[in-house]
Amino acid sequence: MKIITWNINGIRTFRNGIKKALDSFDADIICVQETKVTRDLLDERTAVVDGYNSYFSFSRGRSGYSGVATFCKDSATPFAAEEGLSGLLVNHAEAVGCYGDQTAFSTEELQSLDSEGRAVITQHRFPGAEGSETLTVINVYCPRADPEKPERKLFKLQFYRLLQSRAEAIEASGSHVIILGDINTSHRPIDHCDPDDVDNFEENPGRKWLNSFLFGSAENGKENEEDEEKASSETSQSPGGKFVDTFRHFHPTRVNAFTCWSTLTGARQTNYGTRIDYIFASCSLVENNLQNADIMPEVEGSDHCPVWAQLSCTLVPSPKCPSLCTRYMPEFAGRQQKLSRFLVKVSEQQTASRESSESLPGSQEAGEVRENVSPETTGFSAGKKRPSDGPPETSTFKGKRTKSVKTAAKPQGSLLAFFKPKLTPEVPSSESLKPSSNPTNCIESSSEIHENDATDHNRLTEHLTEEGADNSRTTRTNIGVAGSQDKNQSNGTCDKETTYSKKGTDFWKSVFHGPPQPPLCKVHKEPCVLRTVKKAGPTLGRQFFVCARPQGHASNPEARCNFFAWVDKGR
Repeated sequence: MKIITWNINGIRTFRNGIKKALDSFDADIICVQETKVTRDLLDERTAVVDGYNSYFSFSRGRSGYSGVATFCKDSATPFAAEEGLSGLLVNHAEAVGCYGDQTAFSTEELQSLDSEGRAVITQHRFPGAEGSETLTVINVYCPRADPEKPERKLFKLQFYRLLQSRAEAIEASGSHVIILGDINTSHRPIDHCDPDDVDNFEENPGRKWLNSFLFGSAENGKENEEDEEKASSETSQSPGGKFVDTFRHFHPTRVNAFTCWSTLTGARQTNYGTRIDYIFASCSLVENNLQNADIMPEVEGSDHCPVWAQLSCTLVPSPKCPSLCTRYMPEFAGRQQKLSRFLVKVSEQQTASRESSESLPGSQEAGEVRENVSPETTGFSAGKKRPSDGPPETSTFKGKRTKSVKTAAKPQGSLLAFFKPKLTPEVPSSESLKPSSNPTNCIESSSEIHENDATDHNRLTEHLTEEGADNSRTTRTNIGVAGSQDKNQSNGTCDKETTYSKKGTDFWKSVFHGPPQPPLCKVHKEPCVLRTVKKAGPTLGRQFFVCARPQGHASNPEARCNFFAWVDKGR
């Protein structure tokens, strides 16, 4: 049996075909995180994949946020499935159960922890030495601790505690347990590209929790054989927990094994990342069934890479998918595909939507579905007629009237026609004002300019600066006098008009200038890139230049140098 976890950073990662992507892994169970879809945005092509059965958890409060999904091959169909960790989202018979001691959490805390679509649990069976055994897979997307929001730090720790409580309760019931997904904490310095750059690395609450959660975590954190003494002291301080980091079980000293990189700084090119995606397994499963585990940094499409584990056991498929399976959702089960569903009144349609959502395990509430799909306060809903200002018409002529209205409303001519000045027959065309290489033509046009001085003055001053406009009056007067006397003088006047036009162009260029020219960084002597401060503070919105190369360790000569320069506000 092979199992995979991958933070896909949006379900659109599978834009080339989700079945093709799933098949390429050749795995029995594929768990993905950060799907960024709510139930109303989930399409059938993604939810129902031939050869697989899927189980989704959606964010209740925000659209395009969080979300996890587990895809099981039909040969690995679970006999139980559940959304969330608290048990509050369960309303069907095929639940996993074993919720542990939740007295440390209030009902409001449990609801909040399960409201962001961060966990899906599936339970499977496989033949063991003493008969049928149970394997529980917990797919999680742990929260990120936002430094700007202290409440999210507490939220993350509470999620960790609930996850540990639920996993240990399931393990105590006699089931093998696998916890996998984006844990959002790098465990040891070996799992971080630059731990020396992180303040109080070992004191991070998430790392302390991992020490208590993982069995022999201090020993797994050894970077090399010379750290045995330090690891021994850490082991005495932290005995560890009941689960094993499967990657470090097989690769205890491998360095630069990262699973997440910053896309903003191009850090994947220099492998300047962290290892925050894991597959944890209960000790008994590791001892008896775990064969290998590794990361897949060669797989692109997200800012994370997949992680896989191979076990010797072979899953026995359940004859029927649990109720949480997406193929049982009414929108994908065929019960809403009749034409009559699109012709009912809005009130009836909303009632049906409410009833269907209540009958679904862990589904969004009807109010949230309406808000995401079609709020009553916006636009026109299906089944309502658009109000008409005109008299009622028969359906026979309705299509013809609409067609004729569209034809009449079509604008005549090009868009530029609305911005061209209206010319009278006496006013010369704009071509007569252009400089000509023929002195005779220039003299003839100068006579007409003299006769229509007031009209031409208004037109010409639109293209000149204030100084150029004042000079043009004198110039045109001279043109009128000299037009009948000297061809060469009139030709020189045409050149003056061209010069004034260039002055006007230079003026507007000085007003509307493009971005500043990038300087060269001091180390690589290459053009820098322009960045903008997005973080709240006194420098919010300011622009600066940095080296264009990808971020990397300071010892890497191919990585970005430390060049930095603010952009002058006046530029």
